[in-house]
Amino acid sequence: MPLSVQQLVNRLTFRQLQVFLSVYQTASYSKAGEQLGLTQPAVSSQIRQLEAAIDVPVFEYVGRKLYCTAAGESLAKSIHVMFDELRFLQSNLAAMKGQVAGDLNIVAVNTAQYVVPYLLKDFCRLHPSLNVNVRVVNRAEAIKRLNDNLDHLVIMGIVPEEKPLASLPFLDNELVAVANRDHPIHQQKDVSIQAFLEAGLLSRESGSGSRLALELFAQQNRLPILPIMTLGSNDAVKHGVLAGLGVAVLPKLGILPELQLGQLKIIPLDGFPLKRSWCVVYPKGKHPTPSMRAFLEFVQENLGTIEKFFHDK
Repeated sequence: MPLSVQQLVNRLTFRQLQVFLSVYQTASYSKAGEQLGLTQPAVSSQIRQLEAAIDVPVFEYVGRKLYCTAAGESLAKSIHVMFDELRFLQSNLAAMKGQVAGDLNIVAVNTAQYVVPYLLKDFCRLHPSLNVNVRVVNRAEAIKRLNDNLDHLVIMGIVPEEKPLASLPFLDNELVAVANRDHPIHQQKDVSIQAFLEAGLLSRESGSGSRLALELFAQQNRLPILPIMTLGSNDAVKHGVLAGLGVAVLPKLGILPELQLGQLKIIPLDGFPLKRSWCVVYPKGKHPTPSMRAFLEFVQENLGTIEKFFHDK
């Protein structure tokens, strides 16, 4: 006979559900253990107790690969609902005390990782009960996560115009043309954009924000972009430039130490720096949680302070 709700309540624990969800999301007992600070045997024990409680297997091995059973998939959906309700409860209880609590899940594109910590410093001080989680991804992943509504907020540069998104611009993002201090391009006077692009361009992958900004600029000026090397992060591009592999267009905020030390030098070009805005973005139809509203209000109220802080850096 199926178990009654009371029997399930008596048999299950939130810890078992938490462990199950971690294994489900990572598809690995060992990775779930690392995520939760448990040993692999402890994770296995929790899953065995869970399976004994509901009397059906939730995972199975085929060869050496771990798969979730149909019962496990059903359980995962229910746990997501339960945990969402708990988060709403936590937020509501905190609101009754005049506080903002719960989770705030932020996704930042790679280039925004230099900005987000400074935004969060004062915000977290104002809302100590909030649990803020930041995930850094590339632009394509950020857009996918926006489409799937997986996070509360996304911080990115160029906001897709074809999607129904709300956005709050909060800071200029200057993209500058750079080479290392020994590059022969610094010996030229009045470097043309074409000469820069032909000086051994190092670039991010197609679809990244900085690559897209450069492509739009080149398109407007009817110039081809032919990178000699494509790299997967701005840090990789920066180190390629430092190593003398070529030139690049990079966010100024991400290379301030190298500019101050003279390891990298900005190449003055017509139309540069390229200026975009960092924006806080979320789907228009999304109902803002208290934590989302608190962050958006914080950014809106501190636009001048944020701009001055980064301008003075």
